[in-house]
Amino acid sequence: MMQTLPEAMQLHPLRDSLYAELHSRPFQVISTGTRMTHIAVLCNEQEKRQQFDHLRQLCERLEIETPVEESICLELDAGTMKIRREKHLEFVSYTFIYRPQQLMSNPFGDLATEQLPTGWLSELPGQVVAAFHVAVEPGDDPQDLRLPQIRRYFEGMRLVGSSPQNGDARVWTTFQLHSDGFGRFLVYNHDMSDTQLGRLTQRLMEIETYRLMALLSLGTARAFSPVLAEMDAELAHLTRCLADSESVEADTAKNEQDILNQLTEMAARVESCRAESTFRFSATRAYHELMMQRLTELREDEVSGHLTISEFMTRRMSPAVRTCEAVGQRLEDLSRRIDRVSDMMRTRVELSIQAQNQQLLSSMDRRSQIQLMMQHTVEGLSVAAISYYAVGLVKYLLEALYGAGLNFDKSLVLGISVPIVISLVWFSTRKIHRYFIEMATDKADKSDG
Repeated sequence: MMQTLPEAMQLHPLRDSLYAELHSRPFQVISTGTRMTHIAVLCNEQEKRQQFDHLRQLCERLEIETPVEESICLELDAGTMKIRREKHLEFVSYTFIYRPQQLMSNPFGDLATEQLPTGWLSELPGQVVAAFHVAVEPGDDPQDLRLPQIRRYFEGMRLVGSSPQNGDARVWTTFQLHSDGFGRFLVYNHDMSDTQLGRLTQRLMEIETYRLMALLSLGTARAFSPVLAEMDAELAHLTRCLADSESVEADTAKNEQDILNQLTEMAARVESCRAESTFRFSATRAYHELMMQRLTELREDEVSGHLTISEFMTRRMSPAVRTCEAVGQRLEDLSRRIDRVSDMMRTRVELSIQAQNQQLLSSMDRRSQIQLMMQHTVEGLSVAAISYYAVGLVKYLLEALYGAGLNFDKSLVLGISVPIVISLVWFSTRKIHRYFIEMATDKADKSDG
């Protein structure tokens, strides 16, 4: 008897979604004679919601079941046409699949987009990055190998040929836009089942979509390259100025604070460039890795005289991806160099401030010594002044006593009292002076503690 999971067990809230994630984008089943159009639209979250509403309007116009909730992958059956919508991190892809009743001589003459209501595709929110047709033709007839006819299908452009899956199919493309504004893939099926054909077309669509998404950062890299060269030269000049103290004054005519402000402004510009490009460069690496993985899964054989898809991508894509990586690394390197030079500049400013503080302290120390000497002088004068007034008071006291009838030599007693008064005044002044010094020392010790 089959046992079920006990209800008392605690289940992770993401358990069901983790199982469903691996099956969220299943491969399609494609038969020979199918016409497909794949569109990848770059959009933000608001535009994704608008696109879902736009898709619901399409379902109403085609009179098919309208989806209630948005999901990672939606597959809709409109009878003669199937619609597949996939949500990705920064873009949404639409695949329109149509199998005509009778094949035309031109595989790109009967398209899946012609089955859509007029104007619906042009009103799709977002920016179209990838748009191309995929035509699947039977490959039993050896006439499909006649290159002049195939070139006419691709308007005479240079072909890229591939024989994937160990020769079970043959793929032709140009990786260019044609007169209708779409790219084109022509697949001849020799010995592939419908499921194998679905996987092959899915890989081709992902390769082309990831290729274009990976190249989105190339324009940013080219725009940043001259800006980085200018800042690199400016930083090298500032570094030379720091290495020669005379150059700071004679060449740039700026003080150290001005150079530090210039470094801060340069650091802000670099961080602005990093904020604008970091995600784009990281996305380029991710898309490139996905594209190379899909190329490996094709298991291509060479078609005589033509580059395979892997060879074409390796030759054309690798330099572009390396350019983006080089600009990203240059940004990081320039940011680190600015940080190091800024640290040196701040150290230099701090040393200059410390030297100025040392000079200020020395000046204050000299002034303190002068004030102390003046204070001693004033104390000596104050002792003399106080003693003079004290002796005057003693004189008044002696005259009062002599007038009261006491008989003594007033001049002798007054003369003896002078050194005594001076000694008492000097002793009292020194004691008060020591008291204030001890009080100041105690406060300093407490503040240090």
